[in-house]
Amino acid sequence: MKRPMTMAEKILADRAELPAVEPGELVEVPVDLTLANDITAPLAIKIFEETKINRLFDPDRVVLVMDHFTPNKDIKSAEQVRVCREFAHRFKIKHYYEGGVCGIEHALLPELGLVAPGDIVIGADSHTCTYGALGAFATGVGSTDLAATWITGRTWFKVPETIRFVYRGKLKPWVSGKDLILYTIGDIGVDGALYMAMEFAGEVIRRLPMAERFTMANMAIEAGGKVGLIEPDRRTLNYVRKHSHKAPKIYKSDRKARYREIREYDCSKIELQVAFPHLPSNVKPVTEIPEIPIDQVVIGSCTNGRLEDLAVAAKILNGRKVNPNVRTIIIPATPFVYREALRRGYLRIFLEAGAIISPPTCGPCLGGHMGILAKGERAVATTNRNFVGRMGHPESEVYLAGPAVAAASAVLGRIGSPEELGLKEA
Repeated sequence: MKRPMTMAEKILADRAELPAVEPGELVEVPVDLTLANDITAPLAIKIFEETKINRLFDPDRVVLVMDHFTPNKDIKSAEQVRVCREFAHRFKIKHYYEGGVCGIEHALLPELGLVAPGDIVIGADSHTCTYGALGAFATGVGSTDLAATWITGRTWFKVPETIRFVYRGKLKPWVSGKDLILYTIGDIGVDGALYMAMEFAGEVIRRLPMAERFTMANMAIEAGGKVGLIEPDRRTLNYVRKHSHKAPKIYKSDRKARYREIREYDCSKIELQVAFPHLPSNVKPVTEIPEIPIDQVVIGSCTNGRLEDLAVAAKILNGRKVNPNVRTIIIPATPFVYREALRRGYLRIFLEAGAIISPPTCGPCLGGHMGILAKGERAVATTNRNFVGRMGHPESEVYLAGPAVAAASAVLGRIGSPEELGLKEA
């Protein structure tokens, strides 16, 4: 009889064709999808070409997304994209995305149906863990490991221990998955789940829309997590049926599975959260924040650039103007999100409020372009990291928040909440 296993253990055991696995065990598994972007792909391509092996294990399982510095901000970024484009043409990689079909990778891939529950996905980008919201074992790797998988179609993992996070109760108005994950990271620290699977569960998670589940899985890496996993349910399968033709494979943790730890949270006590510089764990509830004037707001990224995030921002900005001292940048995560936001009137609301609308790009999140901070400037951003110099000058500051706080702060000219604008209900 097999011992009870966690969701992460079950996926790895099944794909390694083993009856069971133990935390700490090394396993080799086939990979369903590989991913790289315009920063990480050129290095992987260089390493791949040095091997003189002139074939990919499966071109249809290689995805290249030109999202970090595009539209190309300078000659260097244009050259990096050229390397990727030529590689894609050479090996007939159909999943190459640039220009008008390109979106932010971790929003784009689920939307295109390229990931399904039970998949093993590796990407040369740390936020590949986003796809754990679908029940996939998805994680970031280095460009060297990626190049090796392009050749063999396989990779290895150390089986992670799992921490189970159980969220109970009822969310306060405006509180979202972004607030839950910031609160969690604040509780355990940026290394609190180092090389562990973070399993998100409880009735609050089951009620969350997919967009907010993606947000939570996306930021597992900010706690050091190897993967962030949510057991697939009816909402997951409805999403997959809508977007993908891939057959899902459902894995769920056994009732008596062994966890490193189980943490439970009463969500009725969790307020809107803001992470202060310079760590995602440096969180405070918005009601305890003193008056902090800001210079910029960014609403977007692989964390919070989905249609549901823009809907929250539009509700708050509708009929209001952003503070004249605050550059407010809205970044729809994908072409679909952009078109749908246009159709629903969100973009008109943003323009009339005085915001800037960017094409889909990672842009300011990594200090790339489309919103770089000068010395001493402060930004509220729906992105996932606020390290020193992350969005520009080393002496600038980034405060992480969900779209509700970000949009309200854009109007107020300081960090604040929708309630301060008279908006009581989300």
